[in-house]
Order: sequence, then C-alpha cells, then structure tokens
Amino acid sequence: MKVAVVGASGAVGQEFLKILDEHNFPLDELVLFGSSRSAGQTRTFRGKEIVIKELQHNDDFKDIDLALVSAGGAISRDYAETITKYGCLMIDNSSCYRMDNDVPLVVPEVNAEDALNAPRRIIANPNCTTIQMVVALNAIEKLSHIKRVHVSTYQSASGAGAQAMAELEEQHASLVKGEEPKVEKFAYQLAFNVIPHIDVFTDNDYTKEEMKMHNETRKIMHSDCSVSATCVRVPVMRAHSESIWVETERPISPEEARKAFAEAEGVVVVDNPSEKEYPMPLFIAGKEPVYVGRIRKDITCENGLSFWCVADQIKKGAALNAVQIAEWLIAKGVLR
Repeated sequence: MKVAVVGASGAVGQEFLKILDEHNFPLDELVLFGSSRSAGQTRTFRGKEIVIKELQHNDDFKDIDLALVSAGGAISRDYAETITKYGCLMIDNSSCYRMDNDVPLVVPEVNAEDALNAPRRIIANPNCTTIQMVVALNAIEKLSHIKRVHVSTYQSASGAGAQAMAELEEQHASLVKGEEPKVEKFAYQLAFNVIPHIDVFTDNDYTKEEMKMHNETRKIMHSDCSVSATCVRVPVMRAHSESIWVETERPISPEEARKAFAEAEGVVVVDNPSEKEYPMPLFIAGKEPVYVGRIRKDITCENGLSFWCVADQIKKGAALNAVQIAEWLIAKGVLR
C-alpha cells in the first residue's frame, strides 16, 4: 500500500507519522506533501528520511491508495479532485466535506460501517470535540436514546495548531519576565486566561465550532438528539476536556453508565472522586483513548446524567481517528 500525508509539516501531519509507525500500519511507501514553504524539508519515518513534496495539481496521486489530509479546508476543497482522480481514498481532517450528504463522517467506535459508502472517495474526519464526545455518548445511547445534550468544552491550544501551541508557551515566558505577551493566533491573550470563543460567530450567536458539535453529532450517531455547546479555549497545551450533560428517554443510574463506559470500545473510566481520581489533560496528553469520569446523576432532571470527558485532541481528536478509519477498512478488505 502506498500512503500519502498531506500537510506533513503541521501538528496533525507530524502526529500521522507517529501513529502510522506506532500502529505498524501496513504501508509499503510513504509520500509526504506540503506547501511551497515546507517543500524540500525532510521528516524521518521508520529510520528513513523522506523529503516533503510540494502539493500540486498533477498526477502525483495516480498510484497512491490512501491520502491522510490535514492542510485546512481551502486546500481540501481545492485539491480533492486531484487527490481522488485515480481512485485514491482521501480521509480529510478539515470541516470542508463533513456535512455533505455523499461524504461519510466517521468515528470507528460509533459508525464505522458508514465508511463503506464513500462514492466520492472522500471520508471526513469529524471535529475534535465531536469525536471524543460521541465515543462517550455512544455508550449511553446503547442503554437509552439520548434526547438532549448540553456540553461545555475546555479546548487546548493544540486545537488551533502548532503555532498556537508555540504562542501559548511564548506568552507564559513573556509574562514571567514581565514582558507584554504577543497575541496573534487567538482573539486575546490565552495565557492565564480563558476565551469563550472558538471559530466565528453565526447568526444564532453560536460559533461555528459549537454548531459543528450539534450537526456532526446527529450525522455520526444517526440521531435526532439536540446538542447545545459552549466552546471555550483554555491555557492548556494539549488534550481537550468536556463537561457533558445528557437527558435520556429513561433514567440511567451512575452505576449503569459507569459499566457501559467501562465496556465501551476506546473508553477508559477514571472515576473515584473520594480519592481525587478523575481525567485531566495533564495526564491524558499523548494517550489514545477517551477518558471519562465525574459520572453522576443530574439533580435537576430525572432522566439526566452528567460526566466529564478528556481526550488528546491531536491523537483521537484528529490523526488517530483518521488512521483508525483506514485500519478498519483494511480489516474489512476494502482498502489494500
């Protein structure tokens, strides 16, 4: 199998390389693509130096079987035809195609079968916040249909890319020195602050990030559940956290929910409040599963349940999910 990574110099692109290696992904050749700025740089993969090629409208994808793409929506839209023209399967990490009816939006633990129907040879990777939430929600949905979800996110700098992570580090360093911090990637200084604003505001005063969680969740879970989100950027380097409240059709006890989470694929339960044991980004960064804790009955609603959810945004929220889609298709004999 010949595999391409598009956006190889970015944070997610670099994570693709790590995960492909860590998972011993069955590829025979790896090709890296990037912008004109990163073209000519090299990356090491399995002991071999690979030169990043400039992404262009040519026949470079003619004999490539799989393209893992994380270069932004504009690039995905502009280059999708070039990438898929000769049958290459494109797993796209941008928001470009997520809500297109003829493009499956896939989280393997939840709706892997949807990946079998990709007429345009494009499979969309959901938004990072949506991915970790639906992995957890799926365990509850199997017990009782979820009618309503309220979620507040606590999103790390990694969600805005490598430059944002660097900016957070630089801001802390500047403030410690008594210097004015530089603000470029975010609307405001992120260090020692939280910003209740991710992506642009829409006509209903929800941001696009918040509306993604509503729309993508319904598509992935094939559900009519309503999702109301407030997305907040916090001064954490890596791994997103979410405070999630659900209303189900019948009451779900914390014990029943805890058991369902513990048995769910891709979920790890860390839930022992008396010993101060609960998931935190500090300990989750770099890990693959979705972690769940603070599981409790909601005291305002008979059918309500609240829990806390943490996952590494660059891994499960981006690169890992895309690789898992490819691995599932390989296991089914669809991708070879």
